Amino acid sequence: MIRLRGVTKRYGSFEAVRGIDLDIERGEVFGLLGPNGAGKTTTMRMIAGILAPSGGTIEVGGEDILRHPMRAKAKLGFIPDRPFVYDKLTGAEFLRFTAALFGQDGAELEGRIDELLGIFDLTPWKHELTESYSHGMRQKLIIASALVHRPEVIVVDEPMIGLDPKSAKLLKTLFRRYTDLGGTVLMSTHTMEIIEGLCDRVGIISAGKLVACGTVEELRREAASDGAGMEELFLRLTGEHVDHDLDALLT
Repeated sequence: MIRLRGVTKRYGSFEAVRGIDLDIERGEVFGLLGPNGAGKTTTMRMIAGILAPSGGTIEVGGEDILRHPMRAKAKLGFIPDRPFVYDKLTGAEFLRFTAALFGQDGAELEGRIDELLGIFDLTPWKHELTESYSHGMRQKLIIASALVHRPEVIVVDEPMIGLDPKSAKLLKTLFRRYTDLGGTVLMSTHTMEIIEGLCDRVGIISAGKLVACGTVEELRREAASDGAGMEELFLRLTGEHVDHDLDALLT
């Protein structure tokens, strides 16, 4: 469902993403891990069609994101790490606005909006301006907007930021059910519990390169780290270390 070949992103002489090859299949939850500044968000934004790659190709649902951007984006729902909504629209109006970008309207859409607002406990605020929404409510509205057109692929950057435990549990259940029905989820997260408990496979990016890819057990074998937790495994594969003299700092 998602296919990257030789994907590169340059900013002047700086290469933020360096020749990534990756296949993410239908029915899969794929987790993307990496240190801050490793190129995760840049990669996600290129897949979502927000940034153009400097080199290589990206396909979403068989559609090339550069050659056929509208067809590719119609198959994709993007959930950014920082929710942006139009403050002067109500929750329902924002979902109608998003749906209109994909050519959807009418009675069926209204039913879909009511369904999504209900799932995310936003029905009481359906007709309230989003400027009155909390950060967590905005995040839930953004997630609803990514689902409103029934995409084949969901790309989500740090999905649990701002969500209360009930909403986080709902989202994990929703993602699993979505992939059981044939959808594809690509998520970037720093939460090791999500990687170990939800993702079918994991890719690790370091300095713009995909340095490891596989199931958690496959990555353990690759790093010769049988029994290691995901946090220790991540540090080994990225060459990161926690070796500061903390006693000197704290005393």
